[in-house]
Amino acid sequence: MPLPTPSSMPSGPNSGPSSFGGPAQPSLGRGAALAPQAAPGVPRGTVSLPPAHAALICVALPGLAISTDQGQLTGQGLEGFYRSGRRVLSRCRLRVAGREPLAVQARMVAPDHARFTAVLSLCADGGPDPDVLVERMRYADGTERITLRSAADRPLRLPVEVALGTDLAELGAVAAGRAGPDLPASVHDSGMRWSCATWDSVVAADPPPADALASAGLLRWEFELPPGGARSVELRVGPAGAGPLRVVARGATSPFAPARAVSDDPRAEALLRTSIEDLRALLLRDAVQPSDAHLAAGAPWRCGLAPAEALAAARMTLPLGTRLAAGTLRTLARTQLVGAGPGSGLIPGPRRQAGAQLPPTCTGQEATLLFPVVLAEARRWGLSGAETEELLPAAERCLQWLRTAVGDGTYLADPHPGGPWRCETQAHAHRAALLGADLLDAYGREGGVELRRWAGAMRTAFRQDFWVEERGGGRPAAARLPGGRLVPYLGSGGVHLLDTGLLGAGAAAPGLLDQVQTEQLARLLGGPAMDSGWGLRSLGAKETGYNPFGHRSGAVRVHETALAVAGLAAAGYEKEASALLLGVLAASEAFGHRLPEMYAGEQRTEGGSPVPHPTACRPAATAAAAGVLLLATLTGIRPDVPAGTVTLRPVRGAPLGEIGLTGLRVAGAPFSVRVSRLGLAMVEEAADGLQLGA
Repeated sequence: MPLPTPSSMPSGPNSGPSSFGGPAQPSLGRGAALAPQAAPGVPRGTVSLPPAHAALICVALPGLAISTDQGQLTGQGLEGFYRSGRRVLSRCRLRVAGREPLAVQARMVAPDHARFTAVLSLCADGGPDPDVLVERMRYADGTERITLRSAADRPLRLPVEVALGTDLAELGAVAAGRAGPDLPASVHDSGMRWSCATWDSVVAADPPPADALASAGLLRWEFELPPGGARSVELRVGPAGAGPLRVVARGATSPFAPARAVSDDPRAEALLRTSIEDLRALLLRDAVQPSDAHLAAGAPWRCGLAPAEALAAARMTLPLGTRLAAGTLRTLARTQLVGAGPGSGLIPGPRRQAGAQLPPTCTGQEATLLFPVVLAEARRWGLSGAETEELLPAAERCLQWLRTAVGDGTYLADPHPGGPWRCETQAHAHRAALLGADLLDAYGREGGVELRRWAGAMRTAFRQDFWVEERGGGRPAAARLPGGRLVPYLGSGGVHLLDTGLLGAGAAAPGLLDQVQTEQLARLLGGPAMDSGWGLRSLGAKETGYNPFGHRSGAVRVHETALAVAGLAAAGYEKEASALLLGVLAASEAFGHRLPEMYAGEQRTEGGSPVPHPTACRPAATAAAAGVLLLATLTGIRPDVPAGTVTLRPVRGAPLGEIGLTGLRVAGAPFSVRVSRLGLAMVEEAADGLQLGA
């Protein structure tokens, strides 16, 4: 199975969008690749995505509802209801008494639904006050509830019309401007129906309309409203015969513990609550084994499985339980390449743009290296021995792929073969080797000694080969090219050098940098070139090619900022960690605590706010999971369930004051911890037999 080439990938945020619930591939709808025609003068392969930063995006995958703040669905841009990547309704325009209501407010109520408020003034002598309030509740599952409330002092007779239409286009085609015209409608029971070669869409109305006009896609009612009275219409849209949308994260099926944060800083509670809500909205069932759930990368562009992001998010949410990690690992194990050849053991994934300085990186390699790490750490958090053993062969194949790809050399090329030796790839490979060796030893498997030997040799060489000496203390190189030339720019890839992973007894695995180099990296990450005041820039502000909106060349990426906070705190650099944490928390408040995957890296100013990136996913799996990691970092939970211990290494500076996290999961049981304003941690609830480590 060949991996996608760089020329086949769009240059949209992060990497090529994935299909809804399908295999990792550069597409926005099921099996539909995003391949719009480039405008004259635009490089071939470039994708110009429509802006989504101001859209209200309701998510309960595989359902989406995308709206503007006007409330009307006009069929323009991305507007519409979607199911499994297909736009099942693009137009839903309401007229009352022959007029469109005046929109006055639009807001997200929860990740899966939004409320739109509009008003009408019907009485000629009624003054400036409106007579009718129009409320529209729009849900990702395809439900629209329209309610009219009278504020008039006399009875009202209101003709109501809803004009409907759709193109049944795939989201990729919509984003590329290739959706096509509306399809002809037909009257169907209490609503309308549209059909194409592969899909049918139906809108059903309750109460049934008094009149239906197929040629215009028009449904009509006539309502009598007494003073203070109200009438409602409910529309339900979806594929013909599909039935109600089945949402993964409902009730007992959710893999996330109902965790809560209580803090002197109320933003902590809001961030954790919204992060968990967004994670639930992005859950998908595996097509092969529906009992296994994983996270889609983000809405609206990447509502399918992106292996590296799915694993990264599952790892950051381990404090909420191990069920998501187990489901994600099992799902990806089924995609792993097996058999003879250099790709054996690799988990396929698309290429990701890496900015102007380096060629695209291979997310398949990143996922392959993350797999044994997530399995090893999930075991520490309480993944059962039976589940771990079930997944161990896939982890062994990942580690065997690593050994084969490195061969007799010291470093792992990315992409392999022939790519540069990236700093962050060496960090991923080194961590995978150490945590993988720990995992192999725990189950009496061979290979651990060889992995540790190679990791030790890499550490010794890396500290010399990847360090750029300069005035001010030097820096890690972003990459080493064939021939030995270093790429010396300062970017967020360096944070992966601090993310070493957990071994037994709460001990962090050794890193690739020595103590002096780690201190210098911490100083650089906390400096004004990297810390925007809203989080960590992906490229230093003084570097050539810096662009505050560049998704790999200057924008703030929430996931990497969270990794920086966790890594800096673990290494003892709490001042820098706290500054980055407070910056992201301030940005979170500006975004209604629903963090996008990235936003502009412009410098924070007094009274300012973070600038949205026009094509960032929101919600995004790694950004939502980052909220969990940020707050868990404050408490410093380091479990070792196989050893029956949990160690606490809280941030002593207590940047949010007192904070308590309740309803977490360690060893499959509720776990609660509190950190005082003095930075002292106390376990308040834990599984029987779990001891506090030193």
